[in-house]
Amino acid sequence: MKALSLIEAGNARIVDVSIPKMGSGDVLLKVEMVGLCGTDLNSFRGRNPLITYPRILGHEIAAIVLEGDSSIPAGTRVTVSPYTSCGECSACRRGRHNACRNNQTLGVQRDGALTEFLAVPASKVYASTLPLKHLCLVEPLTVGFHAIVKKQDVVAVFGCGAIGLGAIAGAAFRGAHVIAVDLDDAKLAIASAAGAVDLIHSGHEDVAKRLRELTNGHGPDVIVEAIGLPETFRLAVEEVSFTGRVIYIGYAKEPVAYETKLFVQKELDIMGSRNALPEDFLQVIAMLEADSFPVDDAVTVIAPLNRGPSILSEWSSNPAAFTKIMVRMGP
Repeated sequence: MKALSLIEAGNARIVDVSIPKMGSGDVLLKVEMVGLCGTDLNSFRGRNPLITYPRILGHEIAAIVLEGDSSIPAGTRVTVSPYTSCGECSACRRGRHNACRNNQTLGVQRDGALTEFLAVPASKVYASTLPLKHLCLVEPLTVGFHAIVKKQDVVAVFGCGAIGLGAIAGAAFRGAHVIAVDLDDAKLAIASAAGAVDLIHSGHEDVAKRLRELTNGHGPDVIVEAIGLPETFRLAVEEVSFTGRVIYIGYAKEPVAYETKLFVQKELDIMGSRNALPEDFLQVIAMLEADSFPVDDAVTVIAPLNRGPSILSEWSSNPAAFTKIMVRMGP
């Protein structure tokens, strides 16, 4: 069968691989469409310390069950949780399997979904009648959904890429008041369609000043950082309200220096948010089934598998031109 393999950094190819063997408790999927994410881009650029080469990429999955079981019969349309959990580390013992110390994500620590067929545990599969394009968005949206937001919160989200849009949509879906921050007008427009009430263009406006204006000088109750820059890591701490929450989803690419007195003076909750839990998958599917997310606006391009290597190169050369790329496994 055909697969998109990253042979080494900057070198992706279509290769022939063996059809997967099913283990106990597995179902066999015919992969229909796979989304590409920032992790795939970092792997292509050689900036992902977790990956080894060669590696079949992809973990945002829309598929059809070929061989199922009594709970997931053949013909069922599904998406997949791409994570593993050991059940023994401290995170797993606390029920936070999304942060398993020994996690192996499809397309990163183990071969991913950009293949014609894929065998996965039935417990990792989520059925839905959603269109394939919608199913491909479930996993990336769950990462933002997993950030802890409550109905009464005023939430500012820094970054309106795929992960930031998940945080925006998740907060809005739960009834929070959402402020979206980005320097791209098109992405801000998508954020508005996803539920953001207020928009701040960080290239044209003073973000700190606008956040204070929009919150009567208090600052947002929650700031979600989904960019990964030292300046936005710091800005989140500086502008969040007293006793507020800062939630980091993005990784900063270099060390971050803080004025740490703000941690104490504001008595902040500073949290990381990683991957997603089963309930996040179910909530995102419910949101998409309710037609509460601008799917068509969020997807920049759907390319056939044979164009996968070239689309990765185009993305790497001009990342701002793409919000979400999907790869169609057929012609």
